[in-house]
Amino acid sequence: MHDVLHAETLRGGDKLSFVLPRHHALTLTAGGPRTALALLAFRAGRTQERYSMPDTLKAQHTAFLTRGRVLLSDMGRVLLSVSEDTCGWHDAISGHSDAATSRARYGDSSYQTARNAMVRNTRDNLLIELGKWELGERDLHAPLNCFVKVACDPDGALRWTANAAAGQRLTLRAELDTLVVLSNTPHPLDPWPDYAPDPADLAIRRVPPPAADDPCRTMRAENRRAFELSEGILA
Repeated sequence: MHDVLHAETLRGGDKLSFVLPRHHALTLTAGGPRTALALLAFRAGRTQERYSMPDTLKAQHTAFLTRGRVLLSDMGRVLLSVSEDTCGWHDAISGHSDAATSRARYGDSSYQTARNAMVRNTRDNLLIELGKWELGERDLHAPLNCFVKVACDPDGALRWTANAAAGQRLTLRAELDTLVVLSNTPHPLDPWPDYAPDPADLAIRRVPPPAADDPCRTMRAENRRAFELSEGILA
């Protein structure tokens, strides 16, 4: 499309990090039912401020994210808004995989034996990308797991629920310049015994500023105050 500033495909196992400028939007498109993108977000240039899962969920009285909701920083500002969502549920509470959980499920794998088909886990992928921005382990925080639905069963256990499908879209609009870190690696609760994550397409576009009646701004009073805090530091 002519208005796309950048587009690429994140293959299964891939990772990526970049700054999404204010008034730009990132659209993620699932390649299939096994797409699971772990996302971290930081305020670009001031990375001590970052996405806060507890504040995001508490302020919006929710346990997952979808259209109309926002990703709040630990300073109460809006980093990203969910301006479009055809999936309906993106997990914010169940964390990410690491080398131990991946090894237990998929066995040992290395580049020397498997080349580009080697098993990659979310924690290591995120740490590699964080290192490119002079960040590290202390900067890991609870990710947003895009295209993943995890809910409690009647006994209180967290259970994976089939959610993603090819072509589903999630659009995140930057309300501040935001460092986005992504890893397209299996979620620790996914039900498949083999390692074959589906790809995801990424597209970045310039978008208008959110209007006074924007659904992300008006969903709750807490959202409106968070937008005011974000816009206040740029006035």
